[in-house]
Formats: sequence, C-alpha cells, structure tokens
Amino acid sequence: MYKNGSGTVEIINFNDNEKSKLLKRSQLDAVDVISTVQDIINDVRARRDDSLRYYTEKFDRVKLENFQVKKEEIEKSLLNVDDNIIKALKKAASNIEKFHRAQIPSEWSIEVDGGINAGQIVRPLEKVGCYIPGGRAVYPSTILMTTIPAKIAGVSRVICCTPPQPNGKVSDIILAAAHIAGIDEIYMVGGAQAIAAMAYGTDSIPKVDKIVGPGNIFVTAAKKLVYGEVDIDFPAGPSEVLIIADETANPDYIALDLMAQAEHDPNAASVLVTTSKRLAETVSAEIDDKIHNMKREEIIRESLNKYGKIIVVDSIDTASKFSNEYAPEHLLIMTEDPEGVLKDITNAGSIFLGNLTPVAAGDYGSGTNHVLPTSGCARMYSGLSAESFLKKPTVQRLSKDGILNLKDVVVSLAEYEGLYAHAESFKKRALDVEKMD
Repeated sequence: MYKNGSGTVEIINFNDNEKSKLLKRSQLDAVDVISTVQDIINDVRARRDDSLRYYTEKFDRVKLENFQVKKEEIEKSLLNVDDNIIKALKKAASNIEKFHRAQIPSEWSIEVDGGINAGQIVRPLEKVGCYIPGGRAVYPSTILMTTIPAKIAGVSRVICCTPPQPNGKVSDIILAAAHIAGIDEIYMVGGAQAIAAMAYGTDSIPKVDKIVGPGNIFVTAAKKLVYGEVDIDFPAGPSEVLIIADETANPDYIALDLMAQAEHDPNAASVLVTTSKRLAETVSAEIDDKIHNMKREEIIRESLNKYGKIIVVDSIDTASKFSNEYAPEHLLIMTEDPEGVLKDITNAGSIFLGNLTPVAAGDYGSGTNHVLPTSGCARMYSGLSAESFLKKPTVQRLSKDGILNLKDVVVSLAEYEGLYAHAESFKKRALDVEKMD
C-alpha cells in the first residue's frame, strides 16, 4: 500500500479500513455534554434572565444587567468600521439577497381529478432566532447568511444572540453587519443559555419559532435538546472540505484550500481525493512549504495532523462514490470536466466547480449560504436557505363533482381503517349533493 506519513498531511491509498476512519472524521459527540447542557436549559427555563446573568458571568466573565444592544449603538457602529469592510459587507449582502430571493417558491393549485382542486400556499415563520458565534473569531458574514434569507422569506421578527466581549459589548463589525442586514434586535447572550432563551423565552428575549446558525458543541447539544419546542436548521459539527481532483488541478490552490478549511478549528476535516499520485505529493509539499507563513499555523497544523488526508484513488468514479458516502459540507470538484463529475454527485452541502472557485467565495461573497450541514448530514439536509424560514400549507377545495368523484375512495378506506366518523362526514355531504341533483 502506498503511504507517505512524512509530511503535514498523510498520503494514503484508498481502502475500506481508511474509508471507515474517514467517514467518522471529526464528529463531535454531543452526548458528552448533554447532561450539562440540559441543566443549563432547565435553569434558564426556571430563572429566566437571572439565569442568563449567572451564566454570562460564569462563562463570558461579564456582568450584564441588560442584554439587548441599543439601537443607537448598532447605528453608530458603521462609523467605527473601515469603509472597505463596509463596502465588502454591502456587496456580500446584495449578492446573498439576490441568490436567496430566487429560492422563494411560488404558490400553486391544480385540478387533481374532476372537481378536486388542491395546491400549496407559502407563509413565513413569525419569529426566528439567529445564533452568531463569538469564540475563536468574529463572524460578521454569519449575520448576513442567517438573517438576510429570513428577512427575504418575510419573517416579521428576526433576533440575534451572540456572546459579549470581555468589555461587555458586541464588536462593531458584528453590529455593522446587523445594521446592513436590517436587524436591530441583538442580545448579548451566548452558548447553550442563548439557545434555551430563544427556545423558551425569558423576561428580555422572546421565544422564537426556529433557531438557526452555527456554534460549538454546547450550542449544538442545546439545539438538539430544544428541537420540538422550536424548529432548528440542523445539528452542526466542525467545518469540513472534500476535494475531488485529477492531474489537471492546480496543486497550489488545493494546498491553500485545505489549509483554509483547517484554520477554522483543530477539529475541522480537510480531505483531498485524487487520481494523481504526482498531484498528491505536490500538494503535500506545497502545504509543508506554505504552512509556516499562515497566521493561524498552530490551528491549521493541529487540524491537518488530526483530520487532514490526501487519498489516492484509481478513478474519478471511485472518488465520486466516496464523496457521496462522505457527504461533505463543502465539495470542490477540480477536474478537467467538473460539470461531468457533478452529474454523479448526490450528497454535499455546497459545491464549488473548477480551479477558480474556492470555498471562500461561498463563505463570503457569491451569494450562496455558508450555514451548511456537516458530519455527513448532507445526506438528508440542505444548507440554510430562504425556504428554511417558510411553511407550505396545502389547500384543497371540492366541488359537487369532486365529492361524488371521491365518495367511494374516501368512504371505503375510512371504514376499512375503522374511522367511521370520517366516513360519515363524507357520506353526509355526498348524500346532500345527490339530493340537490
């Protein structure tokens, strides 16, 4: 078996044993913190704002009397952020709005059968809570990605919760992003306690219908525990990328893409699957050469050592099949014919085609959403979208012909299932219609 363990990222040949390890990847097990998080949730439900003050002081080392950021502070934040950053945020917001506006589905109605009209209407959720992390870095882009689609969907009240800084404030860049997105309801609460507050409501923070946004293992565990009381987007784990590449791919770009993903978190997973042994070795060498110049070198190195892999496979078909099993959050297809490979892809959070399309494009500016399913959840979830904030009730109306047309179907099946009142409710109408004729 070909194996090179001398570089920062190990190069291996594809086999069932390695595949099993890769599929498990950096999945954080929320079970380890479930008990602690449940206690926090219970306490927030019981003591409301007093509980939030306690946990904010305990975990964030900040004493707060009031959690909501004043509207004037949000408006003033624009003056404290570099003009180039404001321009970038506005351009990103514009692209996000354009993309997500196209996702709004149309209402429709069809005649299913004679006299039977059925269709679907579209209605927004009323209140949504967006969680904005504040741990290793500040993420103004997440404000845009979570709130703009909700606003486009027509959600009437969108709130944000984010941990306070040591000075008891929220950074100007977060507030500026919120202002650009049209959000003026921001609360300085983080962690599991923020999720509990939005799920059940407190004296200061309203109960919402859905909670979205990424977070650490405590936030993820809390979202799982409150699911059912409110809706959530999906459980989220460490960030991840999988790259499918052939000999035509640019090794310099791939090395940077793998390190870009790794700098998120020591538990991030960065994987290259390639048909070219030469490309694999070149990418490995490029990483070793570049990693010393990276500002987040320590995090990148730990992440790549733990969950970084370069895999050599016998064909692009093998790479595509593995990708579908892996169901990556981010999938880069860097081959001679990326659109051709795309036809075989069924499971991925967001897909990037060609040498010139890095994950960073989707993270910040292309308009697609960067709140995406991880840990294989792309097998059953899509990323956050405008549709994430919509309900689609069905509507139907029967005419006289419709009642008579469905009589035998409904009555027969209802009586067979022992639901005789169901059958009678239909038979009575059918009888009245028959009398009219």
